Amino acid sequence: MTKPFKGKISLDIRDSEPDWEPFLPPQAPDGAPNVLLLSWDDVGYGTMDVFGGPVETPNMRRIADRGVKYSNFHTTALCSPTRASLLTGRNATSNGMATIAEFGAGFPGISARIPFENGFISEVLAEQGYSTYCVGKWHLTPGDETTLASFKGRWPLGRGFERFYGFLGGESNSWYPDLVYDNHQIDPPATPAEGYHLSKDLSDRAIEFIRDAKVIDPAKPFFMYLASQAAHAPHHAPPEWIEKYRGRFDMGYEAIREQTLKRQKELGLLPENTELSPINPHGEPDRTGPDGQPWPALDLVRPWDSLSPDEQRLFARMAEVFAGYVSYTDHELGRVLDYLEESGQIDDTLIVVVSDNGGSGEGGPNGSFNEWRFFNGVPDSTDLTIPHIDELGSPTSYNHYNTGWAWAFDTPFPYWKRWAGYEGGVADMCFVSWPARIDPQPEPRDQYVHAVDVVPTIYDLLGIEGPEVIKGYPQNPIEGESFAASLSDAGATAKSSQFYAMLGQRAMYHEGWLACTLHPPLSGWGKFDQDEWELYDLREDRAQSKNVAAENPEKLAELQDLWHRYAEIYNGLPLDDRTALEQILADRPHAGTDRERYEYFPDTADVPEEGGVRINGRSYKIAASVNLVDAGAEGVVFAHGGVAGGHSLYVKDRKLRYAFNWVGSHLQLVESDREIDTGEHLLVADFAVAGPSQDPQLPGFAGKLTLYIDGEAVGSSDIVTQPGFFCLVGDGICVGRDSASPVTPDYEAPFRFAGGEIAKVVVDVSGEPYLDHEAQVAAWFMRD
Repeated sequence: MTKPFKGKISLDIRDSEPDWEPFLPPQAPDGAPNVLLLSWDDVGYGTMDVFGGPVETPNMRRIADRGVKYSNFHTTALCSPTRASLLTGRNATSNGMATIAEFGAGFPGISARIPFENGFISEVLAEQGYSTYCVGKWHLTPGDETTLASFKGRWPLGRGFERFYGFLGGESNSWYPDLVYDNHQIDPPATPAEGYHLSKDLSDRAIEFIRDAKVIDPAKPFFMYLASQAAHAPHHAPPEWIEKYRGRFDMGYEAIREQTLKRQKELGLLPENTELSPINPHGEPDRTGPDGQPWPALDLVRPWDSLSPDEQRLFARMAEVFAGYVSYTDHELGRVLDYLEESGQIDDTLIVVVSDNGGSGEGGPNGSFNEWRFFNGVPDSTDLTIPHIDELGSPTSYNHYNTGWAWAFDTPFPYWKRWAGYEGGVADMCFVSWPARIDPQPEPRDQYVHAVDVVPTIYDLLGIEGPEVIKGYPQNPIEGESFAASLSDAGATAKSSQFYAMLGQRAMYHEGWLACTLHPPLSGWGKFDQDEWELYDLREDRAQSKNVAAENPEKLAELQDLWHRYAEIYNGLPLDDRTALEQILADRPHAGTDRERYEYFPDTADVPEEGGVRINGRSYKIAASVNLVDAGAEGVVFAHGGVAGGHSLYVKDRKLRYAFNWVGSHLQLVESDREIDTGEHLLVADFAVAGPSQDPQLPGFAGKLTLYIDGEAVGSSDIVTQPGFFCLVGDGICVGRDSASPVTPDYEAPFRFAGGEIAKVVVDVSGEPYLDHEAQVAAWFMRD
């Protein structure tokens, strides 16, 4: 609210008295600290050495040793929901974010649209006189609003952040990221060959943002949300960091879990009576779900001694790559801490470090050389990955470890990311440091806290209250509870209850008890009325090793009633357990106007898949009007996707070529049988779909791809297009170059078109018979 003018206004300014107070921006109180909220991604409870794990993170230890560790911190089991809670202080379903941002549905709890009545901490602190920065992963904008034509009120700058550098989607390629600077896309500042890696880039930018303002106004505090891509797939790391871990995981994940639990007890994180949860507690081969079908294979762990020597070697290498990735990112984040220390700011910086959920099981029981097989519903086998073992973590990979390592990095708990009813999905590391105000505590705090509690805790420590109105929107109540008192008082009262609903799972925590449904997330089963409810006494059994529902029916009924009560309050229904592929292909708003013909031009920003032409399951024609000036003209004409899957039309060695990279696993090439002369041409790739692929190893859509030059067929081949998307937000549609990672190793990205000009490219998905090729395609270009 604007303050009233208290000066004096006369006819002549010389006789008037000024009052600057109504016109000046808000000023933070004297002594207000900086706030650094640092979020890791897919880093399970037992991953880092600071929480007893095998991965070295000296800079995270550096923060924790100067502050307070929380051994009983919880999240939502998934990235977007946790981040929404972490930044608003409201529950995931109250935020409309009971799923990832790209999987929204038209219901209040899963719309993927955070209400403006649920203000972000960045919006609040900006009005308190803070500089506000977001660096890294966002993942809080619906997929259909991630294009340059979209409403940007749900981009970081629309939610109170004054500067943003990072990526909007759920993941990014660390070698070839899809970067957004403030409200526009940019290319990475360097290539992998030049030493580029996203972790270093994000730390560089974080330091830059802080320094830019501090050289002007050293007293003005900042709030920075620094959200690393690590350790989300793809697991990319410089080779020297991977090599640091060679041989360290050869003993296997069962042995690593035993070592980790021992250290966790020594660190005081877990009670001495804690036992390891068993391997596959529900996933025995003979177990079936409500529909009589076998338990989903993606949620099984293969015992180490059941693996072949080659598989053990492969799985150990996957862990080495992951560990190198985390340690390298810790090193780069350490440079941010170094800057704060060298500039004299670290003592008066409140630092909160969390992970957004448990380790990820999306690599399945066999791991993957390309994580996007999971999102396309394509199972993986070790036979596919072993030939690529030396490429894991490199720019040619899009890799993910297997479920055995997700289970190990979540020690001692069962399951992993997406499992909201089990501690492996929701129990995470958390530590808080503010050297000027909070004394280091050698013993971890064991109060039950949750991501939803972080915002009210920060407000409490800063001595502020959330406003009643933000930008004209009356604010909903904060649903989290401050745990600030426990920072100095180990016996402080803990919160009593926490509600969970995620991807078909249900859980309710209340006063040390946890009730949950046995319903694998993203299983596609439905039949929620047949769910089996389990009950655990976490006070005595932190690792959920014993289901005590049968012995405590009244307690189970009490928690079931609580769940239903909170589901009504927090928009917890309907439940959605559709598979990843079903979610990707579900009907929801599409950025831009759906049409039969799309036009794309060179020298424009990439178009994310959510905002571009969709070709899966359809016939399509890619037609380009080009003028080849030089005999040696070559380069990409049209590209969409990259190393994880995509397709590209390009000219090389004077021939027209088309590549379809099926889910990063099967490269299909078509080449013209004659060279292209100089001059103006119409270049066409025409795919006629015949129907679903009959090859069980290549699910998708089979058909014939034919190349045309000026209406003449010059080459054809049978190909299979993939069942789902290439990559959603990253590696978008572009003309005249292949941005980010290359679709095919036949060229080095971006392989810009040179020696000629591209007028435009038209992609037609009308399904009309392609009869008079030259006349029809020429007509598409006549409207200009």
